[in-house]
Amino acid sequence: MKKITMMLLLGSITTFSFAQDIDKILNAKEVERIERTLSSDEMQGRATFTPGNDKAAAFIAEEFKKAGLQTWNGSNSFIQSIPSMVGAKPLNVSVKVDGADFDLKSVMLYSGSFEMKANEQSGYEKVYIAKGAVLNNELRKYIGSAKKYLVIIDTSFTVAFGRLQTPRPSNVSEKSVILLLTAQDPKTFSIEAKFPEAKLQNVVGILPGKSKKNEYVIFGGHYDHLGISSRNMVNNDSIFNGANDDAAGTTAVMMLAKYFKAMNNNERTLIFAAFTAEEIGGFGAQYFSKQYNPEEVKAMFNIEMIGTESKWGRNSAYITGYERTDMGKILQDNLEGTGFTFYPDPYTTQNLFFRSDNATLARLGVPAHTISTAKMENPPEPNYHKASDEIGTLDMGNMALIIKSIALSSKGIISGKETPSRVDVSNLTRPATPPAGRNK
Repeated sequence: MKKITMMLLLGSITTFSFAQDIDKILNAKEVERIERTLSSDEMQGRATFTPGNDKAAAFIAEEFKKAGLQTWNGSNSFIQSIPSMVGAKPLNVSVKVDGADFDLKSVMLYSGSFEMKANEQSGYEKVYIAKGAVLNNELRKYIGSAKKYLVIIDTSFTVAFGRLQTPRPSNVSEKSVILLLTAQDPKTFSIEAKFPEAKLQNVVGILPGKSKKNEYVIFGGHYDHLGISSRNMVNNDSIFNGANDDAAGTTAVMMLAKYFKAMNNNERTLIFAAFTAEEIGGFGAQYFSKQYNPEEVKAMFNIEMIGTESKWGRNSAYITGYERTDMGKILQDNLEGTGFTFYPDPYTTQNLFFRSDNATLARLGVPAHTISTAKMENPPEPNYHKASDEIGTLDMGNMALIIKSIALSSKGIISGKETPSRVDVSNLTRPATPPAGRNK
């Protein structure tokens, strides 16, 4: 009886000490420090290809260094440079139609190369969008295609043409689409343009495993946001700080890195990744995912928008694609008695499983899921993709609870004692077109 009593006492002391250790690292004060920096006006909304985005990357890299992580692939930097993309805004543009200079406001170019030289003999298929058509529906047929198109758009679409979004940077390819807003049917045309090099960078830190170095567990979130814009301004504020989307998830990744480094008990190798360019197509996560053999990646925790309470209130979050693997059940079983609950995604019609940085690895069979609390009904929560997404709208204490719960629930996976089932890729479908108004 004395022996049993002593064992119980030692167990309670160990649990109490563990709780003290986790609270020293994962607490609301530290959450606020990191979150406040990432979502500050100094980061200018962290839009991809901007100095604010670079500044955010440098801050994350410095935090990884302070945490004592190793650099990615043995490099001398935590920055994971991504092969250059073709910038969206052309330089030194010259456009002539039937021998005369053409109004550049009536031209839009989509290029897959850094230099465009095109004329009627360059193999462009000429297509027409006539008055009365649905412009966006027609453009979808051509933009993004691997073929070369010269798209002649009737001048009845002048207002709609002016509202078209600027082309996004693209991967180097043979893609080339030219839009001309004109009432004439060009017999000849000549276009010359140069495009800038657009550079992207993820931030990646490594915590090598002790006995299973070639088995990986990834904790990731995207650090980019929308930057500065006059759209959806609030009180004349044009900086989209992205405090919840997704400085909150990136904050969690950085804090988990510090926590697992301090615990120093991971048998599997842990990878901490802050992805760029999620808001413009997920380019950062796509490149990152190609650097690993998917069979060696045992789980991915993608953390997205955890700064507000879920629909169930505090002490809860949901997991996208919950039904596709048993990872959610593993996590919840490890939280028994904590009062925290991971629920299945309640917004399945929104296809969130495919709309964040977990999607690339999930499509390769990796149990890669997004953890979130964001209310994504239609319409979504009020600050989503608005200038009002600021730190004052977030709950630091609840964020700390969620981060602790991710840390505690993942213990079996990082120790190598638990391995989630794989995603069945033979039955994996995604929507052809994501719902309007959301890039994810």
